[in-house]
Amino acid sequence: MSDIGDWFRSIPPITRSWFAGSIIVPFIGKLGLINPRKLTLAPDLFFSRFHLWRPVTSTLYFPIYPNTGFLFLVNLYFLYHYSTRLETGAFDGKPADYIFMLTFNWICIVITGLLMDMQLLMIPLIMSVLYVWAQFNKDTIVPFWFGTRFKAHYLPWVILGFNFIIGGSFIDELIGNLVGHLYFFLMVKYPMDLGGRSFLSTPQILYRYFPNRRGGVSGFGAPPSRRAAPQEAAGGGGGGRHNWGQGFRLGGE
Repeated sequence: MSDIGDWFRSIPPITRSWFAGSIIVPFIGKLGLINPRKLTLAPDLFFSRFHLWRPVTSTLYFPIYPNTGFLFLVNLYFLYHYSTRLETGAFDGKPADYIFMLTFNWICIVITGLLMDMQLLMIPLIMSVLYVWAQFNKDTIVPFWFGTRFKAHYLPWVILGFNFIIGGSFIDELIGNLVGHLYFFLMVKYPMDLGGRSFLSTPQILYRYFPNRRGGVSGFGAPPSRRAAPQEAAGGGGGGRHNWGQGFRLGGE
């Protein structure tokens, strides 16, 4: 048990909290301590009876049955795998920025879930984190099923296609990918790579409560000047769920 405890304490704090909640809430439903129907999004009840907890519980809850238990474990693995790598990689020492990313993605997914009458939001949020990781590590070669290997940039879409083939559904994965793309484009790609206006920024109140653990400027830095962008263009500048796919629902490193 001490080994498990040491491993759990080694998980970075934000990922650890999310990971723990994604274990506790499903088991609360599994053990019947709370009716699982009270843990889903249920847009009609959210709007008509103001069940304000549902956007949170529906992000952490996943039904555990004999035919879903394996998928639940896969979800947990990818939550741990990709969130840990983001928190200790691109967001290392920047907890406020990582919390803002999760919050932005979560709000977008909740709004989409309410509009589309969705019940469970765990997979879209995990996929949005996977997508952001893939963009920050787009040239990393990741293994997939049957010995295939490709750049991480393609991983979210390979997972989507794979899940469509084996399960016939891709909505959760598609929503997660689109939300992850929206965050990455607005926060990183458009202002930094294209020299555009910055539409997203981490609120200062988050830096107050979750200050950077290293020196330097908060956030990802300043976007390039608009004058520099054409020069870069003229110069030609440019810069998984497991080993069986680091795929989702079945897609790392």
